[in-house]
Amino acid sequence: MPLIPNRRHALQAGLLSTLAWLSGSAATLAQADTTTPGWPSKTVRIVVGFPGGSSPDLVARTLAEPLSKALGQAVIIENRVGAAGNIAAQVVAQATDQHTLGLMINGNMTVARLLNPKLGYDPLKDLAPISLIATAPLVLTTLPQANGQSAKAILEQARQAGSQWSYGSPGVGTVAHIGMEALKARAKLEAVHVPYPGNPQVITGMIGGQLQLALLPPGLAMAQVKAGKLQAVAVTSSTRSTLVPEVPSLSEAGVPGFNLEIWDALAGPASLPAPIVARLSALVSEISRSPEVRAKLYQQGWQVVGSSSEGLANRIQADLKSLGEVVQRQGIKTE
Repeated sequence: MPLIPNRRHALQAGLLSTLAWLSGSAATLAQADTTTPGWPSKTVRIVVGFPGGSSPDLVARTLAEPLSKALGQAVIIENRVGAAGNIAAQVVAQATDQHTLGLMINGNMTVARLLNPKLGYDPLKDLAPISLIATAPLVLTTLPQANGQSAKAILEQARQAGSQWSYGSPGVGTVAHIGMEALKARAKLEAVHVPYPGNPQVITGMIGGQLQLALLPPGLAMAQVKAGKLQAVAVTSSTRSTLVPEVPSLSEAGVPGFNLEIWDALAGPASLPAPIVARLSALVSEISRSPEVRAKLYQQGWQVVGSSSEGLANRIQADLKSLGEVVQRQGIKTE
């Protein structure tokens, strides 16, 4: 059957749009390739500060293959777990081989030094921002025994439980920890913090009954919710998130104005030459926003950004202010 004019025009417009995107991507990558002759000359290593199966690990592995193809060298993932990701961040900060990068989270690139003045690296001085890859709100989760209760009712139950309830995080100083402390102050909760090496271990602790609450990335949280092992209470964004539209915001749960996001970013050591930073920024931005990778990251619970290095630097400054206020107000320390 012949296409009607409107549908034909729509298909033509879509084809032209796709060709333009491909052409622009090819031009960007070709231009980036001319800025760093001879680099990379060996395998590129992306260091992740959290265990396999964690959100940062999944993001790093999603990027590794297309980045390897674009660079013409192998890209491997190395998990260096501990200290809320700061051990891995220090490895990156101290690297001198020009082939070591890091998949970072908010805390590693913002408030890490506020949390521990003796930290072995300074996020603002020792790390080179490359690209803000993706962002997401966190999902406040609890045990499925609370099914059928409203978000307000669950928060009231947590309030009444006082310090008999515990919450888990993937480490002291992570955004999940800082965010929960902010929520405790706003909602008058007293749940006790229990740090773990990563979110997979937090989920195990919740399912095993050792924890009653946790702020988890959407991709990890909703997989357990759909399996009936956890219940989603609310998201930390100011309004409902397109990632989990069925979950109310904390504002709807009686905590107005609460707004918190986690993010993943690629960074290198501050010693990384500017042309390499520029090339990587262009590549990661294009790869993150490509339809295939965007779809994979969305399935993992991420909204793609794919920013420039300057865009990441601006986000670091904004988060340093907002997260730093919570760290100082709550007296959070990792020493």
